[in-house]
Amino acid sequence: MIKNFVEELKWRGMLAQIMPGTEELLQKEMVTAYLGTDPTADSLHIGHLCGIMMLRHLQHCGHKPIILVGGATGMIGDPSGKSQERNLLNDETLRHNQECIKQQVAKFLDFDSQEPNAAEMVNNYDWMKDFTFLDFAREVGKHITVNYMMAKESVQQRLNGTARDGLSFTEFTYQLLQGYDFLYLYQHKGCKLQLGGNDQWGNMTTGTELIRRTLGNEVETYALTCPLITKADGKKFGKTESGNIWLDPKRTTPYKFYQFWLNVSDDDAARYIKIFTSLDKETIDALIEEHQQDPGRRVLQKRLAEEVTVLVHSQEALNTAIEASNILFGKSTKDSLLKLDEATLLDIFEGVPQFTIAADQLGQPAVEIFTAAAAVFASKGEMRKLVQGGGVSLNKEKLAAFDRVITADDLIDGKYLLLQKGKKNYYLITVK
Repeated sequence: MIKNFVEELKWRGMLAQIMPGTEELLQKEMVTAYLGTDPTADSLHIGHLCGIMMLRHLQHCGHKPIILVGGATGMIGDPSGKSQERNLLNDETLRHNQECIKQQVAKFLDFDSQEPNAAEMVNNYDWMKDFTFLDFAREVGKHITVNYMMAKESVQQRLNGTARDGLSFTEFTYQLLQGYDFLYLYQHKGCKLQLGGNDQWGNMTTGTELIRRTLGNEVETYALTCPLITKADGKKFGKTESGNIWLDPKRTTPYKFYQFWLNVSDDDAARYIKIFTSLDKETIDALIEEHQQDPGRRVLQKRLAEEVTVLVHSQEALNTAIEASNILFGKSTKDSLLKLDEATLLDIFEGVPQFTIAADQLGQPAVEIFTAAAAVFASKGEMRKLVQGGGVSLNKEKLAAFDRVITADDLIDGKYLLLQKGKKNYYLITVK
């Protein structure tokens, strides 16, 4: 008995629209389904995660996932939900991005399984690159009317919206290209189902229509979408003041990634833990109940942050992120501080007051540096008093004497000093 994929999506809040007959097909046989993603960067961000999790659940339910990297369509740009055309990429960049994306997705899907439902990655550039415009016009264009294409919501929004540039022919044909992907995968991979975000519904149904008109009414293919994930306040999910939350640790440190999930609201945590983890219903229901009894402990947020960080990065990255969090919020040692890479150090102390001093200031007593070069203390008297009371730490160690000489040996990563006044007031000093 194959586990019911549609039921799994329903209780997780991951089902938006579904074509009639889809659930029956999934219960009847092992279904090959695909989801497309644009290789516009060499990393996915958490906005892509809902789709990737759909593929993960699909595979866990015994079906075969295909992730399609839109090498060809990435060269064009999709009008759905966009107000302007996107930049076009060259072949070398696309191939690099595809390889990076596959490494990230391999943490969610099993590409190496010997089972018939092993995941696959395909690139539509491979079948589009030799397809001439005349062939495309004859084999694809003749089956779908302009009236049908114009009626799509994504096209209407661009035509009637505020975009100054209107809608280019390139973008207008996007739904035909995406439709052809579905036709190609049906013919070559036996793919009967397309998955995607709800903004893709128009493009996806164009695909099922193209297959029906090309191969005959008896050929049935299906589409299923997940809702576009938002925050409880209706704002776009996954964006922060500093931009996207990426899956690549070089773009978003595991510490910052972990903190993002840790800081979501209670309502969002209850929704996200269903969407972005593989925890079962009983476990999640129990966590939600435990959280409601004492929201202050943030049980849901902690478990969510742990699960997603391990899934995207690793257990080791999670441990480092927790240790890094303790530096700012809990008890930690100089050793913990020295273990941090520079990017994580700067992420942790992003919001604290910062000073820059010249390297030739080193070699002076602490009291001179931290009142004159970097004015952490208003006066030497204030600093002397606090140091004598044990209230000042340098690099997570108590500063024993206010006149102790600060040297290059004190620097973290060869250029930082971390001063702590009392328990909670941190100051980051960069030495240049």
